[in-house]
Amino acid sequence: MSQPHFLLVTFPAQGHINPTLQFAKHLIRIGVRVTFITCISARRRMTKVPTAQGLTFLPFSDGYDDGFQPGDDIEHYLSELRRRGKEAISEFITSSEYEGKPVTCIVYTLFIHWASEVARKHHIPAALLWIQPATVFDIYYFYFNGYESTIKVPVDETNPKRSIKLPGLPLLATRDLPSFVTASNVYRWALSLFQEQMDILADESNPKILVNTFDALEQEALNAIENFNMVGIGPLIPSSFLNSNDSLDNSLRTDLFQSDSKDYIQWLDSKPKSAVVYVSFGSIAVLTKQQVEEIARALISSRRPFLWVVRNWKDGVEEEKEEDKLTWREELERFGMVVPWCSQVEVLSHPSLGCFVTHCGWNSTLESMVAGVPVVAFPQWTDQGTNAKLIEDVWGNGVRVSANEEGMVERDEIVRCLDLVMGDDEKGMEVKKNVEKWEGLAREASMEGGSMDMNLKAFVDDVAQGCWK
Repeated sequence: MSQPHFLLVTFPAQGHINPTLQFAKHLIRIGVRVTFITCISARRRMTKVPTAQGLTFLPFSDGYDDGFQPGDDIEHYLSELRRRGKEAISEFITSSEYEGKPVTCIVYTLFIHWASEVARKHHIPAALLWIQPATVFDIYYFYFNGYESTIKVPVDETNPKRSIKLPGLPLLATRDLPSFVTASNVYRWALSLFQEQMDILADESNPKILVNTFDALEQEALNAIENFNMVGIGPLIPSSFLNSNDSLDNSLRTDLFQSDSKDYIQWLDSKPKSAVVYVSFGSIAVLTKQQVEEIARALISSRRPFLWVVRNWKDGVEEEKEEDKLTWREELERFGMVVPWCSQVEVLSHPSLGCFVTHCGWNSTLESMVAGVPVVAFPQWTDQGTNAKLIEDVWGNGVRVSANEEGMVERDEIVRCLDLVMGDDEKGMEVKKNVEKWEGLAREASMEGGSMDMNLKAFVDDVAQGCWK
């Protein structure tokens, strides 16, 4: 039997590329040849290009080689990404066939559903790699399959905490839903992409959805949709979280943002165990100046050492725009450290970490779980509200901030949440107990013979034996 050759196609964003690279790592380890395709814009921003035996990295031009910029037409961008991407994939499939290395499966991520059209044209099986929780996939599915009115019913002023019941899922409030659903007028472009994705899957005789989650974490959500085969192949996180010196993991790690200094590691080394508050809102979310000021005041009020990632933070004040300057900068630097970027693997794995204030991006959520770090959930948009709901009410490994009527999370609320997860009272001890539980289960899923390993091997075997199309 010839070596399986998988083509992985991903959207050019850090939150899409990183889990897909981890997926590639596991495929390579079990003997699969992998070609990784994304856009030139992502390649240009990478601190290093992923390299490994068994991996070919293939960037293509989507017409936006300097990246999507504010003010660009999102619909035109997505149209060009689709047109040029389909051409690039088709050409590669043809050339690979000619070279005697035929593509045996195409795996694609969110917003790249058109890759399945190319797969169908070339009679190649395709699978979706869902890089958000299974619960979020289910919500989108039900939204487009009979539950739109249930989900979109406006909040009744007499019952602001109305519950939304969907099959196989916990009771949800409006704030627990993905923002693309609750603000459908604002995100029409995104919602239409999700609908196209669901329509494509519905047309397949045996749709396969690989989910970056694990069986113990979302058992019910993975089985909530009768028509679809959803398989947990996560957590797709760097092996560094598992205390593993993995050369393949190191060669496949990349970053679209850079930090010029590693001083923060020495700073963390100087702090007591479980004492530091780590604050990061990921690679996309942009907070208002007022919200940043509230976080700053909360961190100063808490009197705890903190490491805060502020992406537009500059070492020299003269480089900052006037509107970006923090009123509380001098006080902040007395209590903690503010950096423009850092290695989240290193930070979350550090023994001084006591809490993670996070936007609840799915990668960050899984990484904090495997690292065994309590969470203060501070969601911003897309799937993050759902992730925060799961963290607080289902898994119990953190607490969620509540915004005021203007949508602002105030200083006292942030301090309250920090005190809850880092304190030694009943709530703090309950969170720590749940953190320990999920850390163990996540690590168990990641080990050889765990659910990730078993499910991934079964998937590759199905492709190799031709019993899944």
